[in-house]
Amino acid sequence: MYIFLAFLMVPIIEIALFIQIGGAIGLWPTLAIVVLTAVLGTWLVKTQGRMAMGQLRSSFQQMSDPAEPLAHGAMILFAGALLLTPGFFTDAFGFALLMPPVRLAVFRYLRARVTVAQFQMGPGSMQGRHYPGAAGRPDDTIDGDFEDVTPGDRPSGPSGWVDGPR
Repeated sequence: MYIFLAFLMVPIIEIALFIQIGGAIGLWPTLAIVVLTAVLGTWLVKTQGRMAMGQLRSSFQQMSDPAEPLAHGAMILFAGALLLTPGFFTDAFGFALLMPPVRLAVFRYLRARVTVAQFQMGPGSMQGRHYPGAAGRPDDTIDGDFEDVTPGDRPSGPSGWVDGPR
């Protein structure tokens, strides 16, 4: 229901803002602001995205929980989509999501409402898991079939995968 309301209300709010701002400052300044926010937003998303990727790499190198850098990256991606969407309302939310304190507040809000059942990472993360072999014990045997093909048994000429010279 909330998604339906968002798809209904956001375009109505954007149209109303375009009419109000366009009437106050004119058509060309309004269009210039829309283009300028898209260009500025693209540049900010690029720089913020690089920082988020650096934080994500750092969390992987330190073997720490990557949830926060991943969430920041997702919010930056969403902010980029909002900033590329023409409109003042979506631009306001997009620029807000590009501010690290806002992203941190959103992350804390979401983290309080999401429960992670299990998270494991690192060399000891597979402990306690056993994949039984034939006798119900861990086994390094891989079952498979083979066919012995000795070089003398092969016919001469093209392999059959490609056509030979004609």
